[in-house]
Amino acid sequence: MSVSPVQTPAGVEPAFDLVAYYPILIYAVVCVLFAGSAIAATHLFPFKPRKPTRIKQMPYESGMDPVGTARMQFDIKFYLIAILFLVFDVELLFLYPWAVIAYSEGGDQTWRRVFGTVVFLEIMVFLATFVIAYVYAWKKGVFLWR
Repeated sequence: MSVSPVQTPAGVEPAFDLVAYYPILIYAVVCVLFAGSAIAATHLFPFKPRKPTRIKQMPYESGMDPVGTARMQFDIKFYLIAILFLVFDVELLFLYPWAVIAYSEGGDQTWRRVFGTVVFLEIMVFLATFVIAYVYAWKKGVFLWR
């Protein structure tokens, strides 16, 4: 069965053909089968200790015997550093595509003429908000490690 071309506003294009997506379906089925067989193999075959002893049942912690409780508290600084890392990461997530579109050679001149100034001002407001938050965190001593 052949696929007949379709007239679209962009020109003549081939019609939607589901056959083109069969490799993706086969890949998804193979992934699901592999994961399912790995889970089934752990339950069906004897891949676990046959003689559970007290030593084998003990939690392993870097080669050392576990000392104390596993419910120890962490300093809030660890969480603050993690959140700051996410903020920097999200900032780059927004800035990189904008910089590529705004300053690439051969970009759409119409987009630059219509949206260039507005988008630039929005990015500057975004960066100013980010700098204010950074200075606030610095003044609060978030970056000092005790």
